[in-house]
Amino acid sequence: MGWFGKLTFGTMGYFFGGALGAIAGAAMGHHLVDKDENLTDSSIPMKRAEQSQAAYFVSMFSILGKLAKVDGAFTTAEIKFIEEFLGSLNIPEQEKQFAKQIFIEAKRSPYSIDDFARQMYQINMRQPTILLSFTDLLFKLVAVDGDLHPAEEAALIRIKEIFQISDQQFNNLKQVYFKDVDRYYKILNCSSESSSEEIKANYKKLVKDFHPDTIISKGLPEEFVQFATKRFQEIQEAYEKIRQERAF
Repeated sequence: MGWFGKLTFGTMGYFFGGALGAIAGAAMGHHLVDKDENLTDSSIPMKRAEQSQAAYFVSMFSILGKLAKVDGAFTTAEIKFIEEFLGSLNIPEQEKQFAKQIFIEAKRSPYSIDDFARQMYQINMRQPTILLSFTDLLFKLVAVDGDLHPAEEAALIRIKEIFQISDQQFNNLKQVYFKDVDRYYKILNCSSESSSEEIKANYKKLVKDFHPDTIISKGLPEEFVQFATKRFQEIQEAYEKIRQERAF
């Protein structure tokens, strides 16, 4: 039994609290009403790793939901992105429906995107790679309609500050999605002016940080393993393109 099967109103309030607890509770309530189910306290305790996975799951879809509406409109392209993202996750259909309800509840809630981001930071403050990769996912969402709305950029900058992501890391992510010049260098946190030695060093560090085996060994959520795997492939591709260009 995974973390989802152990969720109760009590565990959500205890483990999440604040904005995330409210959203998780509302989403679970709608989920059970739609399924015509009753909720009773589970007799099976939730392990620490499962608590982290559940909190990550709720915070991820809460922030996505709030960001999708921050510019005042939830576009067809954004709807398609969320549907495809959910489809790519290797989780049961019941959990996907719960994720959709979290997304909806967060989108229309009175809480701010900052409220959700602060709680996510508290959950993952010792895992900066998770926070950076999640910010990458947020850029993917806002980039699907080809335009970075000022309200979206302002929200992303606030999240960057809450997550304590450096300006360079943030700008590199932004350049990947909104300016194609030197895209491969940006993926490796470099520029065309960087030395070959610097490029190789950055590549080695990124490969180590995002290698699927490294992520799995840390017991991180399955959703993040998928993010990291895709990021790992992008890093490999970028390095190969630059290596061919520079012939090293």
